[in-house]
Amino acid sequence: MARGRAPGFDATREEILAQAARLFANQGFPATSMNQVAEACEVSKPTLYHYVRDKHELLAQICQNHLQHLVDLVDEVSAQGLGPEPHLRALIHRFVQAYGEAQNEHRVLTEDLKFLDDAHRGRMVEVERQVVGRFADAVAAVRPELRGAHLHKPLTMLLFGMINWTFTWLRPDGALTYDAVAPMVADLFFGGLGAVRTELTDKAERHERDAASVQVS
Repeated sequence: MARGRAPGFDATREEILAQAARLFANQGFPATSMNQVAEACEVSKPTLYHYVRDKHELLAQICQNHLQHLVDLVDEVSAQGLGPEPHLRALIHRFVQAYGEAQNEHRVLTEDLKFLDDAHRGRMVEVERQVVGRFADAVAAVRPELRGAHLHKPLTMLLFGMINWTFTWLRPDGALTYDAVAPMVADLFFGGLGAVRTELTDKAERHERDAASVQVS
């Protein structure tokens, strides 16, 4: 009979993932050793390998957990049954908050996903595309004509451009908080969304194809 997990296994594993994300974010995945992760977690290296197989499993789990959290946020907002504009505003607010609360994990997803093998990376990219698709649907719900003009996805990528890289300049201990920035992002996006012209061009079609291959990170 297989042994069950010891009490606190999941909590310890989550702490290991959090410490590994901090190290990967601060010094990069290639420069971080399993010895450093074990030291940060205050466990022995054999104990660390009891929870994870190797460093690549750490990276895959960090990315997978962060992406699953984003999927859950989209589902939670959708379940509220909001109108088109409040729905999109809620998505923007929740994602800005999520990136602020998980800066290490988001930096790892953004910068270190490329170090995963093709199979793991492909699964992560597919989840990212699903998240982008849900946002694009929310954009199109605000202005339905954008879908016919093939502009809802490029506009979604412009929106993610504002959201994704906030962590590179917004200090967590600064006077401006993520909660304060979230409505600014929404106001900027909605202020420009109404001004977008919907004439279909070959260039817009190319932008849509390009957007389909761009990640959420």
